[in-house]
Amino acid sequence: MVAVSRSRTGRGGPPPSAAAPGRPTGPKGVTIAGIALRTPYWVLSGSVGLIFLAPLLWTAVASVGPRAGTNQVDGWGFGNYETLANYQAGIWRYFANTAFVALLAVALTLLISLLGGYAFARFRFPGKNILFLVTLAILMVPYATLLIPLYVLLNQVGLENSLVGVALVLTMFQLPFSTFLMRISFEAVPRELDEAAMVDGCSTFSALWRVLLPAVKPGLITVGLFAFLTAWNDFMAPLILINDSERMTLPLAVSNLRGQVQGVVDYGATEAGVVVLALPCIVLFLLLQRHYVRGFMSGAMKG
Repeated sequence: MVAVSRSRTGRGGPPPSAAAPGRPTGPKGVTIAGIALRTPYWVLSGSVGLIFLAPLLWTAVASVGPRAGTNQVDGWGFGNYETLANYQAGIWRYFANTAFVALLAVALTLLISLLGGYAFARFRFPGKNILFLVTLAILMVPYATLLIPLYVLLNQVGLENSLVGVALVLTMFQLPFSTFLMRISFEAVPRELDEAAMVDGCSTFSALWRVLLPAVKPGLITVGLFAFLTAWNDFMAPLILINDSERMTLPLAVSNLRGQVQGVVDYGATEAGVVVLALPCIVLFLLLQRHYVRGFMSGAMKG
């Protein structure tokens, strides 16, 4: 028994998990020296987090605080949110418009990038690499320079002043990055999986749906999250493509609410609008952050 114990621990020494003698330890064998080394990292990470959270916290507090020239003058309350809710067509109308644009853009982006990434990762066809580079080249074109030509194009096909047209434009600008991310997600999955599925009788699309789709789920969630955040917060495209006040998205409505008579800015209502805009994004990111990290790591884990 002594020989067996020595062979397992290595020359009769203490187990690997045991701390060195004379060195103070904390819970679960964590040494005081290790805690001291990690403390600067924790302090720095916490400080960076506070720097990013401070503007959001200040905006949330200021949206319910008293401020001269707003609907919330005396004491704390939700007067600024009442101003926002009663602005023109109402906040719920603009919220619904924004949600429609964002969800449609997410659905189209997921569908097209899924099929495009699958084709670029799994099939061989003439000009594949050139076509992929052309797709990525859209990222090098300034966003604002294409809005006027796209406005003319949408006018010719009958989608001017349309939320569907805005969603199509936002989808187009999301596709290069989304297709790239889905391609590396598929390439990180061993080819033996879909080949085995096809041997068992699956077609190309059946193998994609039943075998590969669960494997690239983190990449899909990352693509969908990026598409939602972009479409939800976009201001430029609705500004150019929408001219009906009842079809405005929430960022455009908050921007219009900001300007009042004689150049006076209603900061209280603006801050309330920022809070309403930020809440869905924060909640969605917190719910999907684990898959979001896995989606970015899928390409790095290849091989």
